[in-house]
Amino acid sequence: MKSKIDNKTIAKNRHAYHDYEIVEKFEAGIELVGCEVKSLQENNAQITDAFCMIRGGECWLNNLHIPPYSHGNISNPDPDRKRKLLLHKKEIRHLAQKTEEKGLAVIPLAMYYAKNGKVKVEIALARGKKLHDKRQSMKERDVNREIERALKMRSR
Repeated sequence: MKSKIDNKTIAKNRHAYHDYEIVEKFEAGIELVGCEVKSLQENNAQITDAFCMIRGGECWLNNLHIPPYSHGNISNPDPDRKRKLLLHKKEIRHLAQKTEEKGLAVIPLAMYYAKNGKVKVEIALARGKKLHDKRQSMKERDVNREIERALKMRSR
């Protein structure tokens, strides 16, 4: 599946591809309140430690830090509150079933603006990597880098 992320990215979870093996990707809306959208326009979100939980037939995003808007007022929401993800019931059931059966986790990969100006979150069904898996992927990356260098030198 082609990624829908373009140059309108708000935040990326760069550790996700290192720590997890991505099985399946989904696009979800996010429920924001107050000045959170204005704060996101200042590119202040931290998505690295965030994770998703499914409770009561709803998907919740935890540990997403959106700091208060710099020009906001006293009624700014809590920066670390749980935020509801907007998915179809069928997708939520699918995610819940997969996480219960196979020990997979639901993690956010990126946060970005869609074409209609709404904030979207790309989430993924992922399996945690072991240390030897991480080493293997690092070796593969180094080998690919060496191949690219060799091809580049050859073409000159």
